[in-house]
Amino acid sequence: MKKIFVFGYVFLLTVTSSAQSQKFFDAPFGGGGGFTPAFYFANFDAINSKLATSSFPEFSQKGIFTTGGGGYIYVGFIKYLRIGGMGFGGMVSNNFSDAVNSYQIDYSVGGGGLTIEYTMPFIKDFGVSLGAIIGRSSLTMEIFQNQSSYSWNDLFSNASQNNLLKLSRSSWMLSPTLNIDYPIYRFISLRIGTGYHFTFSGDWKANNDQTISGVPENLNSNSFFIQLGIFGGFFSF
Repeated sequence: MKKIFVFGYVFLLTVTSSAQSQKFFDAPFGGGGGFTPAFYFANFDAINSKLATSSFPEFSQKGIFTTGGGGYIYVGFIKYLRIGGMGFGGMVSNNFSDAVNSYQIDYSVGGGGLTIEYTMPFIKDFGVSLGAIIGRSSLTMEIFQNQSSYSWNDLFSNASQNNLLKLSRSSWMLSPTLNIDYPIYRFISLRIGTGYHFTFSGDWKANNDQTISGVPENLNSNSFFIQLGIFGGFFSF
């Protein structure tokens, strides 16, 4: 009986040790989703040139902070390939006034789409992935001009000197990306990434879908960005 007990104990230790050292997946496995704040280095040159002609203060070149979310899953039947989706949005405002009017310009960016990424097979313990986002992006400018207080009675009359002009454009988006995902626990992963939004086609519209001409070519959603993220799910790199 003692020999059987010793043999069983040794066998159990051997199996346990083997299970702890065994790598169950020969490629990244799992997936998850989470919060992905980012910073977009937007191009304000077009609107700043327009503001400069009237000696108005320009937008800062610091860019736009956005919030959003995303997720992915390794498809399994193709090693190292993961597919997911993402979305983002953010706004920055510019406020100023002259002797007659006060102004506010809200400059907003947003978008989302499908993500396709390939994780580098020669890097272990964390994921370094090259990929792309394919989807839609939007750029909107709302220009408020306020001269006096509002009155319900003058709302639809020429007596009101307050105006709103809304310019918007929706475009196709293709964004090459590089993301690094580091699992701090089996079910939590941190991300740092970067990429560039290329946008294509799409017409500018004013207010309620009215045509507007002469919009500069460099007024678009093309932008370099840096992204952070925290994901929950299951991660095995």
